[in-house]
Amino acid sequence: MLITHDTRCALDAVVDLVNSAPDDETTDTLADVASLTDFVRKHEISDVGVLSEHDLAAVHKIRGRFAGIFAADDPRTAAALINELVAAAGTTPRLTDHDGYDWHVHYFAPGASVADHLAADCGMALAFFVVAGEQERLRRCEAPDCRRAFVDLSRNRSRRYCDSRTCGNRLHVAAYRARRKEAAS
Repeated sequence: MLITHDTRCALDAVVDLVNSAPDDETTDTLADVASLTDFVRKHEISDVGVLSEHDLAAVHKIRGRFAGIFAADDPRTAAALINELVAAAGTTPRLTDHDGYDWHVHYFAPGASVADHLAADCGMALAFFVVAGEQERLRRCEAPDCRRAFVDLSRNRSRRYCDSRTCGNRLHVAAYRARRKEAAS
């Protein structure tokens, strides 16, 4: 599956967006307008004006909807959720070549809010996976104490953890220690 630069950027943004939500162990990393501004800057989200509490509330709302896509059990459910997000954003596909990047497609309407921008561009990036029959690549970490979202871009679709250096390594070390303890008994 060919992943273009702008699609990859949208995937990174949507994964970070979904993972910004608080859970039992973490706090909301998009808790205020300043953190949303940092998020926009980090992901180089273009054509966004001054952000407000209204923008923050709208981003929180779509964040939950994106989380539903990563939790979807089947392509039909994922497609329905993506269709709702993209339609509500008022997508307006257009070609652009801004900021030194070659021609690429923006799906958000000019002057769109940051929430509509994310819903359109990130929704379309996820739509490409459903269309390609690759919805199973939109995953949650399999570590028992972690449910972070990630997109499995491995060649053989074998990635199981959000980060092999943390979650994956921690589980492999625990399994190794359990085997050694069993062997010593």
